[in-house]
Order: sequence, then C-alpha cells, then structure tokens
Amino acid sequence: MVLHPDCEMTSPTFAIRSAQALCYRYPLTTPVVTSFGRMLTRPAVFVRVEDEDGYTGWGEVWANFPSNGAEHRARLVNEVLAPAISGFVGSEPFDVFDALTQGTSVLALQSGEPGPFAQAIAGIDLAMWDLYARRRKTALWKLLGGNRNQIRVYASGINPTGSRQMAEAALSRGHRALKLKIGFDLATDRTNLGSLRQLVGDGMLAADANQAWSTQQALDLVPRLCEFGLAWLEEPIRADETWQQWQRLRKATDVPLAAGENIASKAGFERVLGDDVLSFVQPDIAKWGGLSVCSGIAKDILKSGKIFCPHYLGGGIGLLASAHLLAGVGGEGLLEIDSNDNPLRDLLCGSVADVRDGMVTLSDDPGIGIEPDLSSIERYRTA
Repeated sequence: MVLHPDCEMTSPTFAIRSAQALCYRYPLTTPVVTSFGRMLTRPAVFVRVEDEDGYTGWGEVWANFPSNGAEHRARLVNEVLAPAISGFVGSEPFDVFDALTQGTSVLALQSGEPGPFAQAIAGIDLAMWDLYARRRKTALWKLLGGNRNQIRVYASGINPTGSRQMAEAALSRGHRALKLKIGFDLATDRTNLGSLRQLVGDGMLAADANQAWSTQQALDLVPRLCEFGLAWLEEPIRADETWQQWQRLRKATDVPLAAGENIASKAGFERVLGDDVLSFVQPDIAKWGGLSVCSGIAKDILKSGKIFCPHYLGGGIGLLASAHLLAGVGGEGLLEIDSNDNPLRDLLCGSVADVRDGMVTLSDDPGIGIEPDLSSIERYRTA
C-alpha cells in the first residue's frame, strides 16, 4: 500500500506478541426492535493486539444479534485465532488478515461457521490497522488517504415504538439526519415516518426494513412510502434474494435502495457495483473483510458513482474505526450512529460521541485516536 506522506516510519515489519478478545454485555431497559427480532442486551467484543515493540491496537468483532453469539466469537479469537498469530511477522495488516483467512478456511467450512470466523478475523484486522497506524505515528484516517477529518453522521436504530421521542433526543444531541426501523404493519410504519418527517423537516430521513418483505410485498408497500421523501430504503427484501428480484424492485420504484451489511464476498460487491440497483452501499468492517478488504471496496463504491455509507451497530471501537474509514476514503456518505442507550459505544468511541450540527470531527492522534478505558465498562464484562 502507499503510505500517507505524513507517516513516520518505524521498523518496516512487526511481530505479534499477543491478541486477546474481551466480551461485554449491556442490559437494555428498552429493547432494540427490528423486523427479525428484539435485542434485550447490547453485546460487544473488543480485540487488543500487541506487537513485540510494545505497540497496541484495538478492534471489534461484529456480535450484535443474537447477542449470545458474542461470547462464542470471543472464544474463537482467544482459543483459535490468537494462538495462530502469536509470533507472526508481517509488514502490513493484510498479511495477518490473509494468513488467518487462509489458515482457517477449512476449519470454518468444517464447523459450518464461516460467518463467525470472518467476523472474528475482521475484529483482529481492525486492531492490526490501529496498531499499524500507531507504529507510523499517524491518524488512521490519514493513513487511509483522507485529507479532511470531518464527516457527516446520522442517527439510526430508531424503534417503531417511542420513535418520535428517540428522534427528538437524537436531534437534541446534534443530529440532523435520521433512520427509522420499519417492516412492521403499514399503518405503524406510515405514522412513524410521517412523525419523523415532520421533525426533521427537509433534513435526511431514511428507513431500514431489515429484510422484512418478500419481493411482492415490497412491490406493494414501497409505493406507499414515496410521499415521505426517503433518502434510501435499506434491505426491503432478503439480502440473499436473487439479483433478478432486486432488479425487479429497483425498476418498480423511485425510492433509492441501500444494502451491503450482509454481503460477505468480493464477488457480491462486484455485482452490486456493476448494476444500478443500489444507490447506497453499506459494508460492515467488523462483520466481514475488516479494513484490509473493505477499504478497497469503499473506494470502488465511490468509483462506481454510488455512495459509501459504512454500516455499524455495535460498540464504540468498531464505530470509531468506521468513522476513520469514511474520512479516509471521502465521498458524500454518512456514518451510522445507533440512537439506543449503550455505554459500550458511548464511552469508547472518542470524538464520534460529540455530534455537532450533523457532523463529527476526528482527532489527529495516532491510530483510531483513543486508548480505551476498559475500567469504565468492567461491570459489563462477561468473558
């Protein structure tokens, strides 16, 4: 890769001393409600990697649903992946990502768990990029090619019940753009969309159906949402629905479509970028690919004329890394910030917690810009 000119080189190689995952779970007073289920807790799996020179890096493994998968992913890191890279010598983060992906491919297939393995590897990869930037004494967003440390954000995860109150709270915290959970009964969806459109005025309003509908249902329902001026409609049908059905829906509506958090292959993104079905593409760096793969995909999204909006709905470290990626590649996209109560996010996301007029400003400190204070969340640790 080509380093940013501000980077200060240390040794061209690193040797990994250790990797460790730590698992936390925050009990929710108000469940997060989606069309596919209810989340009663917010888990987070954070990863710490240290090299032989004493540099550390932090990452996060996707683990938000079902929440009881979080401890399992932590064990995958600690019992399978961490021992595999102890003593590993490399020159850039992709070396570790490639070694783990190739080295566990048969095991992931044999266990029937390609998703959890990919997520655990992504978390290690994020930690390696943080470490890599710290070794070069540069902010991660600069290392990824960015020249501007401000990005736009939007408030997501707004529930179908109490949606107006959640939206009002988000706007009071500095947000100017909202995304509502839909995919319930049409009357509820329309009422909530109308209420939020009134609140946000001419500002951005998007909706996320979380794969709630069949293609025929979407064809019937989406025209009845047009009046709300949606910036995009996210995953109205199953992410693995045939591409012909996605194309069919695209031709039948003027509402821009969005997806990407459930695409887990380069081929999947290549198909998306070679067609006009999606206007907004949303890879999740903690769910698949890490920064080693998704940074290239993000740039390809922009080259294709689409808008890159990183998906994220977890703890603070992955959110902060997602912010650095968006600032690094640029474009007109927005960073997703969950509206639901979650100290595992708010206490560990650095400057992303400070939303001002719909924007956040990243620091110039090395790596992702924070050293997580895990003592502040120790009471939520489960593994």
